[in-house]
Amino acid sequence: MVSARMVALGITAGVLGIFVAGTAALGGAQAGSSAAVGTESGERTIEDGGTGPYKAIAVSNSSILTHTIYRPKDLSAFGDREKLPILAWGNGGCANSNSGHQNYLSEIASHGYLIVAIGPNQAPGARGARGGPGAGGAAPAAPAPAAAAPAAPVPSGGTLLEAINWATAQNANPQSPYYRKIDTSKVAAFGHSCGGLQAMEISADPRVKTTLVVDSGILNSPGAAPGGAPAAPAAPRGAAPAGAAPGGAPGGAARGGAGGGALPGMPPLTKDHLAKLHSPVFFLLGGEADIAYANGMDDFKRIEKLPVFVANKGVGHGGTFTQPHGGDWAMASVAWLDWQFKANAEAGKLFTGNPPGLAKKDGWTVDKKNIP
Repeated sequence: MVSARMVALGITAGVLGIFVAGTAALGGAQAGSSAAVGTESGERTIEDGGTGPYKAIAVSNSSILTHTIYRPKDLSAFGDREKLPILAWGNGGCANSNSGHQNYLSEIASHGYLIVAIGPNQAPGARGARGGPGAGGAAPAAPAPAAAAPAAPVPSGGTLLEAINWATAQNANPQSPYYRKIDTSKVAAFGHSCGGLQAMEISADPRVKTTLVVDSGILNSPGAAPGGAPAAPAAPRGAAPAGAAPGGAPGGAARGGAGGGALPGMPPLTKDHLAKLHSPVFFLLGGEADIAYANGMDDFKRIEKLPVFVANKGVGHGGTFTQPHGGDWAMASVAWLDWQFKANAEAGKLFTGNPPGLAKKDGWTVDKKNIP
């Protein structure tokens, strides 16, 4: 488990280049048939495929082996009448493995979402190259990638931008099984702990229409971070400016601070970054036992002009990811996404009204701003 400072470290931010470079990369990807179309393999069904209307699977795609695709198994249900929103997921501990979150991700996908999650397709309990498993709780098992993945990069906010760019390009390519099945106007960034910071880092990108920050928040006192003075921030992988290292790898010192003061891949955010967010934000926290609680609640209080909702349930920092179908974390996340992206008024009742419907459920405490 990472420390409270490592979970929500904030250092001097320089994120404007993230969405500028990401959008530039997108421009090239939108050329359609020029985008790589990969072969999908290693299909796995998590639990029973989820409780949503579309049974979900996890797969590898040879054109983006650094990520796992969680999606409805039957893509024929999607096209002109219904399309798949894009969800880009970052893991706890800055890990390069989503295996600790797979119950949660599969459940969300079963409700009609395309999730492109950081980390190659692996069996439950497989440990990531950075930071270990995202949530823990599963017995270790041998990794079972469908194809040999490249050397693991350090996941970062830029790795989430790669997910968005890839999905957008697939939608534009007539050779892709995702052609015209994805709604590129509906993009969410979400993540757990360090992954929540990665999601906030890229949420200044104009394509991101909502952000889910799970067990995470920006540290109030970045100068107090261990390891000495912070290093100058480098561009996230996948969003490097012109002249950066080949392949989009970050240049300079490791992200997150000098001297090991933070996990590699942890975004160097300060509270000033909150002013760059432009779309609704959902904070999902594990109550006062969650080591990110104070930072997440402070972020909520500082956001003034956007629709923002915070929900707490006393399950701690590990959330309910490994519970059957992702437990309450999946229930709340699906409801938020269905309200934001599918105009589901019934789901919206959990977040609207006084008190909101979620507050009426056992164990939940909530607060909201700029929401009816």
